[in-house]
Amino acid sequence: MTTRFKDRSDAGRALAEKFEHYADRPNVVVLALPRGGVPVGYEVATRLRAPLDVFLVRKLGAPGHEEFAIGAIASGGLWFVNDDVVRQLGISRRQIQEIVEREERELERRSEVYGSDFSKADVRGQIVILIDDGLATGSTMRAAVAALKQKHPERIVIGVPVSSPSTCEELEREVDEIVCFHTPDQFYAVGEWYEDFSQTSDDEVRELLNRARTQFAQSVPPVPILWPTL
Repeated sequence: MTTRFKDRSDAGRALAEKFEHYADRPNVVVLALPRGGVPVGYEVATRLRAPLDVFLVRKLGAPGHEEFAIGAIASGGLWFVNDDVVRQLGISRRQIQEIVEREERELERRSEVYGSDFSKADVRGQIVILIDDGLATGSTMRAAVAALKQKHPERIVIGVPVSSPSTCEELEREVDEIVCFHTPDQFYAVGEWYEDFSQTSDDEVRELLNRARTQFAQSVPPVPILWPTL
């Protein structure tokens, strides 16, 4: 029987142990998918002594059933939809465009609220560890991976505390490394593997990002001053 996590911070501490081989490496950055991935990512980044930022990705929900993902949109304007699902549900192009425009506005809002726009960052030569609180269909994570590939990092790694076994297996083929801490056979929803799965607020995301930035700045040794030889 898979043990449930107490909350997202507890899950992050457990997940962080799987990434010890990336600790104290100067080219590692942890990107969390907000909002639920940020408390998890904060614990991973703290353990690795690596910078933490958010990678803004939003699920595209079906009209009238917003919790059901038909695709996703990521920072930088990249979006995709599951054509098979769209056809099955009879969703029109106009409806898709309306959904995309609404979620684009939410991405812009979050970028302003969090003080972050990682879509403009240069990650060439970097090892990027993408963190979320769990994977069900994996649509938002796929959007994040697709967007990151366009930025040509050295390595893309995924880490989640819990995942559907099939989703973890599918994403394994799309990245350099993936760690799914729990892949229970009887998987129905991410939230059932947490005792506390209450919604993460924007204020909590902002607080954790600011705390991580302060900690990382303090952990970086000062650059030595090389005085010229007279």
